[in-house]
Amino acid sequence: MATYVLVHGGWDGGWSWRGVARQLRAAGHEVFTPTLTGSGERVHLAGPDIDLDTHIADVANVLRYEELQDVVLCGSSYGGMVITGVAEKVPERIQHLIYLDAFVPEDGQSAGDLVGPQIMGFMEQAAATYGDGWRVPHDPPDADRRTDFLLKAGQQALRVRNPEARPIKRTFVHFTDKADDDFLKPIMEKTVVRVREAGWSCLEAPFEHWPFLDEPQEAAILLLEIAGHNAGDWR
Repeated sequence: MATYVLVHGGWDGGWSWRGVARQLRAAGHEVFTPTLTGSGERVHLAGPDIDLDTHIADVANVLRYEELQDVVLCGSSYGGMVITGVAEKVPERIQHLIYLDAFVPEDGQSAGDLVGPQIMGFMEQAAATYGDGWRVPHDPPDADRRTDFLLKAGQQALRVRNPEARPIKRTFVHFTDKADDDFLKPIMEKTVVRVREAGWSCLEAPFEHWPFLDEPQEAAILLLEIAGHNAGDWR
């Protein structure tokens, strides 16, 4: 049995992993899907001071208080910022980091740095116009269960300097079925080049950016195979 901790991206919550978690548990594994402060069912805790450090603490504390070891820690999209920070805090608890079309920051980078000034400027303008200066509404605003992204979390730079985190195995999965005009497409293509040069394992999967709701079984099989666990009975 393995232990998976699945970290969602912006505008989502732990609920977005429900189908994937169900499949992984059916395969005999332990699964945690923490919701980051201010997101999902924890939206009532949203505020202008919630930042990346808050979200890193959310997940690091799950590992600490649940006394988890040898964790397969997975992040989607913005969740890549979070799992990188968690590895800085509690590297001794993590066996494998899996970035699912996720941001991979270098030392001193924020999510805003990775998306670039044009997209970040758009988000800041959206927050100023529609989100009291600190919330970035989802587009479209009535999307089912989507909660506002907290601007400060996207602006905060991350320090990536802990030598004890360097030996952790890392895998990047590039989801290739994005539209040509998807702003994430060039970001993830550049990330693939960068992490390959760093010696990471890199895979491609024929998904859009968020396959977890529509294709939970295929997403779960992908995770099992990356982590070296048998998914043969599901095929």
